[in-house]
Amino acid sequence: MSEEPRPRRRQARGERRIAQLLQAAANVFCTSGYTAASTNAIAREAHVSPGTLYQYFPNKEAIAIELGDRLMHEMREAHGQAFSAENLALPLPEMLDAVVDPMIEFNCQNPAFLALMHGSDVPGRIAEEHDALHVSLLARIRDLLGVYIPGMPEAERALVADMTFAVFKGGLALVLAAPEGPERDATSAELKRVLFRYLDPLVGSALAPKQALTTTPTP
Repeated sequence: MSEEPRPRRRQARGERRIAQLLQAAANVFCTSGYTAASTNAIAREAHVSPGTLYQYFPNKEAIAIELGDRLMHEMREAHGQAFSAENLALPLPEMLDAVVDPMIEFNCQNPAFLALMHGSDVPGRIAEEHDALHVSLLARIRDLLGVYIPGMPEAERALVADMTFAVFKGGLALVLAAPEGPERDATSAELKRVLFRYLDPLVGSALAPKQALTTTPTP
């Protein structure tokens, strides 16, 4: 009977330990913020000794960078799914569901993302990647507007994209602050209603890329 090579077993154990430490760090960053968090607090949250933590990460910054990289990767994947060509072929109300819901879900499932990305002294690498992600998202919104309102001048499209994103971020803060369940669902629906009321007059009664705007959001 053959055995799995020991190095592979050790590697699997190491990956599980890293995941454990990163989850503990996410919890600590959410409750204390990045600045107040410490490696000792993260070790306590992970139920390991500080010495065990230092076997995998030399300091808090290294933990934050690894966690940030993983969250950023997941966020980019969520963006890719939300802004798919199929979703952009939907009428405006359905498109808002298809784009906004996955982004809300990601942030609700990963509260450490905002806690880490918006920290006052997060590592520079994380801040740079967050800025790049912000620029990328704005570009996607501008492209989306170009699909729905192809005649809109570029400068106006950039302004509407900025405003749309600002509305989303403000509404997202309210969604995350709402208790999970009916209240959060209602807040999410209200955010999409606000976005629809802002964008619908710009789109007007024109056809979406492939079909008419035949649906309206639930009152």
